[in-house]
Amino acid sequence: MQYVCDAGPKTWFRLETEAEAQRESREMDHAVEKYFRQSFADAQNAYVPPATAHSFEQKIGLKDYIKRVMPLFLTLRDNTGTPLATAMLPPGGKDERTFRPIIVGTSNSDPYPTHSDAIRKLGEHYKLALDPVRCFPYRRG
Repeated sequence: MQYVCDAGPKTWFRLETEAEAQRESREMDHAVEKYFRQSFADAQNAYVPPATAHSFEQKIGLKDYIKRVMPLFLTLRDNTGTPLATAMLPPGGKDERTFRPIIVGTSNSDPYPTHSDAIRKLGEHYKLALDPVRCFPYRRG
């Protein structure tokens, strides 16, 4: 995991590996692992190596490319390392109108009542509006 930003007594981290996404899914009882795997595979399949590269150089830029084009998968943790919420933001944290950010709590619960300050801090960090209407997909009307 990579540190992203502090949010009061809580901290946001970026999930960087399939194993981290798998653990997040298990501990939070949701499907972030499935979305992480699919996003990783899509990015990997879209990679076009430089035309002039030798066969042994074909994957030199792959890791950076995947990191650049794949959505950001983030976890909010308390000071003991317990996961509290999971977020999926646009690649690079850039505001994209075609990408819907998703933020969920344990078992896909609404994280906003308990963690709205931390979510606001994440939004400020990336300069994104992470309002619950747009970001919590399971809102009941």
